Amino acid sequence: MALRIIVLGSGGRLGGALVREWRAGGDQVLGLNRQLLDIGNFEAVRETLMAQEFDALVNCAALTGVDYCETHPEEAHRLNGEAVATIADVCSRKKARCIQISTDYVFDGEQEAPYAETDEPRPISVYGASKLAGERLLHSVSAQHLAVRVSWVFGPDRPSFVDQILQRALEHDTVAAIADKVAVPTYTIDAAALLRPFLDSVPAGGVVHLCNTGACTWQEYGQLALDVAADAGVPLRARTVEPQRMAELKAFVAKRPRFTTMSTARLTSLTGLAPRPWQQAVEEYVRGYWVPAHR
Repeated sequence: MALRIIVLGSGGRLGGALVREWRAGGDQVLGLNRQLLDIGNFEAVRETLMAQEFDALVNCAALTGVDYCETHPEEAHRLNGEAVATIADVCSRKKARCIQISTDYVFDGEQEAPYAETDEPRPISVYGASKLAGERLLHSVSAQHLAVRVSWVFGPDRPSFVDQILQRALEHDTVAAIADKVAVPTYTIDAAALLRPFLDSVPAGGVVHLCNTGACTWQEYGQLALDVAADAGVPLRARTVEPQRMAELKAFVAKRPRFTTMSTARLTSLTGLAPRPWQQAVEEYVRGYWVPAHR
């Protein structure tokens, strides 16, 4: 069934993909980017959303700069936390489903096994704490609203790590990436398909983890992208991603969790959909989007 959907943060990497993919599937989707709606202006949020008729809303809007959040905690908590309560309240009043996009940074990274939704969040940065506050405020409005945690998002709508390391490999003889931090990439095209059932046919509340499957370091992630591009005939100057340690990156202000691989077992049990391995998603993106733009 076609739905009326609002996507906040439609100018971002994930929001842009959701708008495009869901429209292509027949849904009526209103995308609101930062210029159209500043979620930090609670009065404008309430006025704008109350004037719309919609079945579901996905909030991709957030302050995502991890180091910026660390030095601007009040702004981070206002945008990533307090704004969510206003958005969720409007959705409840409109009898619409609210889905809040959250992050693997709610975890401290000290666990050795993939995180499940039942594992206790322990953020170690302002960014992680502000996003966790958003989850809790969402559920304080209604237990039927859903927080969806994603990690290492990449896709065609805005450049990400994949694009950056490939560009560096085109221009430089050596490239490097962090080799002691592990998580799971999330391909926005896959995320759109995996998230869609939660808008109507799977009315589960609480929290769900949404990402591709497997695990990798930034170094492994980047190396696969370079291998795929080189195999496709792109004349890269650098063909190997050298290892870096997080401790070497002095520009980091905020602490980053070391291990935030997430289990998608709950997603699969609820929807019957099994996310594909991250390697397949990265290869599809590099061959299908990046390589044609760089021939």
